Amino acid sequence: MDGAAGLRGEREATPGSAGRRRERLMVPKADFDSYYGRPVLNEPTWEAPDIGGYLFLGGLAGASSTLAAAAELTGRPRLARVSKVGALCAIGGSFYCLIHDLGRPERFLNMLRVFKVTSPMSVGTWVLTVFGPAAGCAAASEVSGLYPGLGRAATLAAGAIGPAVATYTAALICDTAVPAWHEGYREMPFLFAGSAVASAGGLGLLAAPLSEAAPARRAAVLAPGGHLEGGGQRGDPQG
Repeated sequence: MDGAAGLRGEREATPGSAGRRRERLMVPKADFDSYYGRPVLNEPTWEAPDIGGYLFLGGLAGASSTLAAAAELTGRPRLARVSKVGALCAIGGSFYCLIHDLGRPERFLNMLRVFKVTSPMSVGTWVLTVFGPAAGCAAASEVSGLYPGLGRAATLAAGAIGPAVATYTAALICDTAVPAWHEGYREMPFLFAGSAVASAGGLGLLAAPLSEAAPARRAAVLAPGGHLEGGGQRGDPQG
């Protein structure tokens, strides 16, 4: 204003370029940290092998139980046996991974003191608690040959609960502050269901005889549709 060299207006003409203007940076670049230099989101505290195993094995167990029930109803005893035993081993491994991540077994038992329908962890804990004995009874009866009626009932019960076991973890993952997970709550169940069905189908194809493996083949063929539905709707490059 007074002609001093150090004082300039907000805009100044760029020499040699008529009509073009250059704006001076008036504020510093934004830094995406919260107060006191802390990150906006806390880093997850769980270990990848434990939670990854918990998610994968739980999905395999749930889908295998449903496949076992279908094989039982359609007269495919060897596919049913493979799926029942696979479901029991998978749910046992899933329990181990979850409890190992929690640190102490009593933490899992403490979650059974209440049932909160708005909490995916609470609902999932009860789903696992009901599913585990049913899958175990079905597999034990199949291997031992004892109490076939009880084993058949347990097989059908585990098959009915299986879809919930395979997909409740999607709601659990989406119920977090991580934007990439939280915003995918509509598609994530399809992704988890597709992964679980593909795993169960693969197990059936590996261990069941060819003459009884038709349901496993169909599961393996149809499973990628769940992946595309879950991962591709929002342009996810991994879908």
